[in-house]
Amino acid sequence: MSSNETKLQDVLKSRGIDIAQVDEQLEAEIPEAKESSKKLMETYYTLKVTADMEVPYWYNRSWWENDGELIEVRRARAMGAALSHMTPTIQPYEKIVMNKTKNVRGGFPFPWTTSSFFLAQADALMAEVDAPAENEADAVSIVGAGGGNVTKSYGNIISLAKKFGMRKEEIPVLVKTSEPWRGISIEDISDKYSRTLPGYGQYRDLMDSVVCMFDSFAIAQGREVSNYYVPLEYGFDRILEICDEKMAEVMGEAGDDGILGMSRGYYYAAMKEIVMGLSKWCENYSRQAAYLASVETDPELKANYEKIKEVMHNIAHKKPANFWEAIQMTVCCHLGVTNEDAMSGLSIGRLGQVLQPYYEHDIREGIMTDEEVIEILELYRIKITCIECFASAGVSGGVLSGNTFNNLSMGGLNKEGLTAVVPLEYLIIEAGMRNRTPQPTLSVLYDEKTPEDFLMKAASCTKLGLGYPAWMNNQGGMNYMLDNYGPEGMNLEDARAWCLGGCLESSPGCFQPLHFDGKVTWVPGGASPTCGTGVHFLAMPKILELVLTNGVDKRTGKRVYPAHNKNLDSFEAVYEQWKQYMNDSILILNKVNNIQMDVWRKYLMPAVNSLLKPDCFRKGQHLGTMGARYNASINVESCGTITLINSLASIKKNVYDDKKFTIEEMTDAMINNFGFKTAYETGVFSPDFRESTENSPKYEKIFAACVNAPKYGNAIPYVDQLLKTYEYDMYEMVHSYNSYYGKPLYLCQISVSTHGPQGFITLGTADSRLAGTTYSDGSLSAAPGTDKNGLYALFESATVYDHGIHQNSQMNLKLHPSAVKGLNGTRKLLDVVRAYMRKGGFHVQFNIVDSKTLRSAQVTPDKYRDLMIRVAGFTQYWCEIGKPIQDEVIFRTQYDEA
Repeated sequence: MSSNETKLQDVLKSRGIDIAQVDEQLEAEIPEAKESSKKLMETYYTLKVTADMEVPYWYNRSWWENDGELIEVRRARAMGAALSHMTPTIQPYEKIVMNKTKNVRGGFPFPWTTSSFFLAQADALMAEVDAPAENEADAVSIVGAGGGNVTKSYGNIISLAKKFGMRKEEIPVLVKTSEPWRGISIEDISDKYSRTLPGYGQYRDLMDSVVCMFDSFAIAQGREVSNYYVPLEYGFDRILEICDEKMAEVMGEAGDDGILGMSRGYYYAAMKEIVMGLSKWCENYSRQAAYLASVETDPELKANYEKIKEVMHNIAHKKPANFWEAIQMTVCCHLGVTNEDAMSGLSIGRLGQVLQPYYEHDIREGIMTDEEVIEILELYRIKITCIECFASAGVSGGVLSGNTFNNLSMGGLNKEGLTAVVPLEYLIIEAGMRNRTPQPTLSVLYDEKTPEDFLMKAASCTKLGLGYPAWMNNQGGMNYMLDNYGPEGMNLEDARAWCLGGCLESSPGCFQPLHFDGKVTWVPGGASPTCGTGVHFLAMPKILELVLTNGVDKRTGKRVYPAHNKNLDSFEAVYEQWKQYMNDSILILNKVNNIQMDVWRKYLMPAVNSLLKPDCFRKGQHLGTMGARYNASINVESCGTITLINSLASIKKNVYDDKKFTIEEMTDAMINNFGFKTAYETGVFSPDFRESTENSPKYEKIFAACVNAPKYGNAIPYVDQLLKTYEYDMYEMVHSYNSYYGKPLYLCQISVSTHGPQGFITLGTADSRLAGTTYSDGSLSAAPGTDKNGLYALFESATVYDHGIHQNSQMNLKLHPSAVKGLNGTRKLLDVVRAYMRKGGFHVQFNIVDSKTLRSAQVTPDKYRDLMIRVAGFTQYWCEIGKPIQDEVIFRTQYDEA
């Protein structure tokens, strides 16, 4: 024990305080969730993820009835019909209402986006045979079999996409709804024109080998930040009036824009359609609440239904007048956007700062107490957790792990450059500590101006082992905004409005003047379209493997790249060929994705989302025609950064510097998995398990050399310089390509869950990772078990380059709960975060859980139904995550000291 610790104990003892009481004080003071939250969570835990055809039916009906209508109006009218005809479901004890579908955990197909999957499913189901996988990514993606996932068909329930259950009697509706889109869905049309590209065959090879994880049309929107300003400022009735005023002003007038000027009138006509749909949707809930109140005998429940009736009627027409109405309005708009497309990563943004004026008003006027606000926030968490994304297994399982990344950011700076932290954000954290749900995930925009007590509150939440809040460097995010969006006019004020879209996609924002309670409050919100829909997850270690195998995938025997036929007689030759294959990949994938997204924005332009973005509404242009303020928002997503860097370090050290082996011998060892069984054979997907074969002695020396090669995360310049070179090379490479908006691409460094399936399809790698096991997670997390010198050496390695040059970086850490025990532990955790931020790190997040608990939960998941862990940018229930990702999380390096 140090002298300082002894002195602290003496001081506390002199005051009659036991040090053990200090250690336990914080944890003991967290109140339980409200009774309403408990009751609704009990229901949630019993629910299965359900697909139904109500929304597709009404969308289809309206779409085909309006054949020949202007496409913007036709799309908005179809979405409005779908929303306004949805059956309203209100559970007892709810205060915040509305769902994606009539089912609490519900989703629905989007055959107008991708018809082949649903047609194949429908044809197979009608013939009562198993449906084929949509693509290779589906085949290698594993969905968690616990919780609400319906991974297998049973009884009268059919499993779709290894996750959603649909009743057999709805299959004919799926068939009838999907059939009209055969050959004319976004998938079909974009594929038709993609086939005209000279490199189309290369594109197919990349997709079939899972070097690239999925196409852009699969989740066209999301990875962006919502903006609730327009409905909060005006209300739906006033928005309809403004649309009429704007139509009278601009209809038939091109203004100074001969290309898009005329479309302004059509935009406002479309906005009228979608606003009427949103308003009717709210009124339907008001009527349902009125009916439930009329038949309810319990006085408390009856009063609650009456309140819901009032709130829903008011927001169906007027701007919100109080906190309850304001947060319900944001839920309505948020769900409206998530229903436009198969949606993931529609982030909530800095909600506390947006709703702070309503909170202040209600507290001052005695309308609500803090405890009543916390209850609303607890119930809000449940509502957001229920959002599902209906997509293929490769997306829902292989990428999302069932999460939809509705990120709520806190902190940062306000328009004037002062701390943006507001009192409501303390309550948002408190609600997250009491009612522990996966969504919304919370993120702190760490700034040196952030109040210390708020940082401690956030750290005390993180240490509970919930996986949130994660921590982002606010100054780093602002630097990225100014660099990337400066050419579009980004200034310092707007840079301060940034936050996270999706799990970790830095997204631009802007401040808008909200008039409420007799004053003007400048509130932040999203100012761009999707900040993610570009090239979706390149398996970089797999590409290195293909360099060594001359472009042939030895796992499948198929050629992925044209043979380079190079001698590879130097490390530089290997690295340069890797860059060439990367360039080849981005070139064709970007062209195809540009076609996909261009077709999407022409036929399925966002309606609700184009209403919400203030610049779209001001200019009369939807998101697809660059109505947003900032449009340089499309990325290239990478996977397996540190597996790649460690592999390059091993090749450089063992083959070229020390000349222990030839590159041919290294390649042979990789192809033969160093003499061990593969993860496909053992069913274990983390590197802590190896089962030898008769070939093990042959590769023993080369495997040992690969194990002992220098590894990232230990402050070793030899390997860290490779990371630095890679990061700056990627900046130059990615920025040389343009998106469908005609703006340069940028690098997005997150793994989400793709390090599972993309690791699955990759042979053994030169860093000693075995075939089929997961890649290293995130982008700057050390490969499990390889960081030997502690946290601060890891931070030293991670910050050898400027994190502000890319959209993000991602570091996941696992701490034992004892490392952050008590008030002192909270301070230690905050010190870890602060140390990384001050060195220039962009992001860090924590799993604070004992690995023994995770192993036990893997064996008996039913006993751990509410156990949550952090994967890579998001929190999810352990039992709903596939085994490859579970294995990876278990084997992450666990630090016993913070």
